[in-house]
Amino acid sequence: MADTPELPETLATYLRLRGLEPSKYAKRSKRRKRSSEDDGNQPFMAGRDPKPLGDALDKLTQQSGWSGQLAKEDLVRRWEDVAGTETAQHSEPTSLMNGTLTIQCDSTAWAKNLQFMRAHILTQITTRFPEAGVDAVRFVGPDAPSWKWGPRTVPGRGPRDTYG
Repeated sequence: MADTPELPETLATYLRLRGLEPSKYAKRSKRRKRSSEDDGNQPFMAGRDPKPLGDALDKLTQQSGWSGQLAKEDLVRRWEDVAGTETAQHSEPTSLMNGTLTIQCDSTAWAKNLQFMRAHILTQITTRFPEAGVDAVRFVGPDAPSWKWGPRTVPGRGPRDTYG
C-alpha cells in the first residue's frame, strides 16, 4: 500500500464498474480554458484603465446632440467672463433665438455703449462658445412700464395724459 492509485485511474475504474464509458467523462473533467476573444473583460488589459468622468460626459453629450444647448447655457452662465464684470452688472442675456442673442440692459445709455462694443462682444462669444450658434447680438434698454394691465386700469390713455 505504498503507492496510492491515481485519481484518474480510480475514476476510470469506477466508471467501468458502473457500466459507463470513461472516455465521455474524461473530456468533461478537463478544465476549460478561457477563450482569447474575451480580452475586454480581463483585468490589466488595454482599455481597462479608469477614465475621467468628464471624458465620459463629453462623449455622451456629443452622441446625444446636446452640445449646442449646453454651449448656450454656458454662455448665459458665464456672461460675466464674456462681457466683463462691470458690464455684466448692468446687462444680462435674456433670449437666444434664430442665432440672435438679446441682451437686456439697465438703461438706454448702457444699451448704446454696448452697441458700440458689439464687434468685441460677438468675437468673444464666437471664440469661447462656437457651438452656441450666435450670429448677432441685440442690445435693448429697460422696458417702459405698462399702464394697460393691473387691478386699477381705466379705459383710455390713463395717467399718461397728465404728464407735462
